[in-house]
Amino acid sequence: MFEQLEDVTIRLEEVIMQLGEPETAGDPKLFQQLMKEQAELTPVVEAYQNYKKNEETIADSLELLEMESDEEMREMLKEELAEAKDRQGELEQKIRLLLLPKDPNDDKNVIVEIRAGAGGDEAALFAGEIYRMYQKYADIRHWRTELISLSETGIGGIKECTFMIRGQGAYSRLKYESGVHRVQRVPETESGGRIHTSTITVAVMPEVSDDIEIDIPEKDVRIDVMRASGNGGQCVNTTDSAVRLTHYPTGIVIYSQTEKSQIQNKAKAWALLRSKLYDLELQKRHDAEADLRRSQIGTGDRSEKIRTYNFPQGRVTDHRIKLTLHQIDSIMNGALDELIDHLIAEDQAARLAKLEDKAS
Repeated sequence: MFEQLEDVTIRLEEVIMQLGEPETAGDPKLFQQLMKEQAELTPVVEAYQNYKKNEETIADSLELLEMESDEEMREMLKEELAEAKDRQGELEQKIRLLLLPKDPNDDKNVIVEIRAGAGGDEAALFAGEIYRMYQKYADIRHWRTELISLSETGIGGIKECTFMIRGQGAYSRLKYESGVHRVQRVPETESGGRIHTSTITVAVMPEVSDDIEIDIPEKDVRIDVMRASGNGGQCVNTTDSAVRLTHYPTGIVIYSQTEKSQIQNKAKAWALLRSKLYDLELQKRHDAEADLRRSQIGTGDRSEKIRTYNFPQGRVTDHRIKLTLHQIDSIMNGALDELIDHLIAEDQAARLAKLEDKAS
């Protein structure tokens, strides 16, 4: 590990020097790449420097203990030594986490799809609430949401919707949201007071950046244009601005109508198709690593039940890490960080354990 840390330290020095060169300033793409690399390397190097300083503190305390005869001073030195040793273990763990291989998609924007599942109108109402939950979470994180497509039920519910969340690290936090979300509560239309169970599915896909090649032959896609429609099928504008893409090889159908311009809707539809095809490739890789994923945070299967929202008991349970929080109101208002932090910690611990097993 320490050889790797020395290499990281040398590389950070090289990056900083390169950033100061005139040639770099004249190349925006290279400058951006180096700035990103600097941001990734700096926390590792800082943690390593703190580790080495703390190591010196331990060595100094041990040396002073051997020389010191005053009992009161010796007790103080022993306390300092114990604290430094505890801190050393924490710093080593932090470094190990920082050195874990990073998901290349973590810094990307995300495309989120929400679909009502079993439960009829109640599932559609819950889908609408989950959509608003993610909107509020994005607001809390200072991210921006952008609607791509929306199919409403007319009573405040959503059959399905697709939207983008733009912001630093959006995928790194929201990737754990893919799967089946279950709600348990008494619907307003239920006169007998019985608790009903409904489900929705959430899919979180990284936006495909321009540097990733996704080959989509024109012959594989049919493009249809039409007038956008609202609830009940009424037209919401008088021009053929809505766009539907049908990808023959996979059967994927993309519909975009939220923009007034056909060009903008077509651009959104193509971006979504590229992300879906990229996500399919990621899913294939995940299937190939199924054993590893089961040892981490679930299997990544979109049909996997990941979370239950029980309104009568005021609790939210994440089944993958067996965590229950009695904070349903705040969670539905976007307070997802505690849940997501636990998922990230569990994921990191599982990956560390896997690396240690390989090392041994």
